[in-house]
Amino acid sequence: MFAPRTTPRPLVALFTAGYLAPYLLPTVVGRLDSGLPLTPTQAGAVGSALLLSSASAGFLLASRVDRVGAQRLARIGLTLALLGYGGAALAHALPAVVLGVLVGGFGSGTATAVAATGIAALRDPHRATTLGLLCVSALAGAVYLTVPHLGAGHGQPLAAIALTALAVWPLTARLTSSGASQPQARAATTRLPHLRHGLALAACMLCWSLAQNSLWGVSGRIGLTQAQLTEATVGAVFAVGLGAGLLGVTGAGALGPRLGRALPIGAGTALIAVCIALSASATDLTSFATGEIAWNTLYPIVLSYVIGLAASLDPRGRWAVLVGSASSLGTAAGPLTGSVLSAQAGFPTMGTVLATGLLIVAVPMTAVALARRPQETVEVAEGTEIMEIVEIPLDTNEATPAAPDRLTAAT
Repeated sequence: MFAPRTTPRPLVALFTAGYLAPYLLPTVVGRLDSGLPLTPTQAGAVGSALLLSSASAGFLLASRVDRVGAQRLARIGLTLALLGYGGAALAHALPAVVLGVLVGGFGSGTATAVAATGIAALRDPHRATTLGLLCVSALAGAVYLTVPHLGAGHGQPLAAIALTALAVWPLTARLTSSGASQPQARAATTRLPHLRHGLALAACMLCWSLAQNSLWGVSGRIGLTQAQLTEATVGAVFAVGLGAGLLGVTGAGALGPRLGRALPIGAGTALIAVCIALSASATDLTSFATGEIAWNTLYPIVLSYVIGLAASLDPRGRWAVLVGSASSLGTAAGPLTGSVLSAQAGFPTMGTVLATGLLIVAVPMTAVALARRPQETVEVAEGTEIMEIVEIPLDTNEATPAAPDRLTAAT
C-alpha cells in the first residue's frame, strides 16, 4: 500500500504543540523575570532547563515510538505538557513553577518525537515540516500579539502552551503506530542507518541552533542599547520579522524539493551568517530591522530543509528526533552563549564569531545534503521502497532479434 500524499493533520498538530515552547521562549523568560523573584540570568536558566528537558525526551524516545505506540506516547506527552505548563501558569511558588516548566518541557519533547517519527515516514516529509513550521509560527505570532494585553505575570505564555496541548489532544485518536504492521521492515532497520551522516548532522545542528539563539537571546538588548531604539520600535521589528518568517515558511513549502537540499541549507546558512553579523553590529533602525527581518525570513526556510534531510536518513524517524534534540541543546545554550560573548567582547564581535561559526558548520551540512540527494524511487508506507525497474530482453527466437519478448524484473 502506498503512503498517502496528504499530510496527516495529527502530525502537524503535534509538531505545532511540541515546537511552540521554544518559539515562545523569549516571552516565557521575560515573564518569569518580571513576574517572579528571579534575576534575568536565573530566568534564562529556567528557560534553558525547559529546553534541556525537551531535548532529553527526544534522546530518550528516539527509538521507542514504534515500541510504545504513537498514539499512547503522544497522549502522554500532551498530558505532561498540559499539567506541567498549566500547573506552572497557576503556581506562584518558585519551586512549583520550575517543576512545572520541566515537566511541560519533557511533554513538549515527547510530542515532538512522535511528530518527527511520523513525518519521517511520509512520502513528502518536507511538506509536512513546512506546514508544521507555518502553524507554529502563526500561533506564536498570535500569542505575541495577545499576551501583552492580558496583564502582567508569568502565567499567560505558559497557559497558551498548555491550552495548545489540550486542543491537540482530540486529534491523537487518528494516530496509529508507525511500523506496527511491518515487523520485518522494522527488524531490518533496527540499527541506525547512515551513522556517519547522522552524527555529523546532529553535531552541526547543535552549533547551528546555538548560533541562532545566541543572537535571539540578546537581540532586544542590541536594539535598545546599541541601536538606541525604543521598546515599542524593537517590538515592532520583531513582529514584522515574525510575519516575514511566515512568508519564508510559505515559500519553502511552495518550492519543496525543487532546489534539492544542499543549496537551501548551504547558501541559506551563509546568508543567515551575514544577517547575524549585520544585526549584531546595528547602530540604527535600518541596519537593525534589515538584519532581524532577513534573519527571521531565512531561519525557518533552512530549518525546514534540515529537518527534511534528517528525516531522509532513517524512515523510522530516529535521526529526525535525534537531530531535533541536538538542536534543542543548542537552543538551550544559545542565550547564555550570546550573553557571555557580548559581555566579554561586545555585540559586533559576538556577531562576527557567530557568523564565522555558521560558515564553518555550513560545509559539513552541505556535504551531508549532497550525499543524501533525493533519488528517483517509489516510496511506500513505512519508508520501504520499490527499487528501479529494469527491462531485460529475452530473445525467444535468435533469427528474429528485432522483435524480442521482454521480461520485467525488479532489482
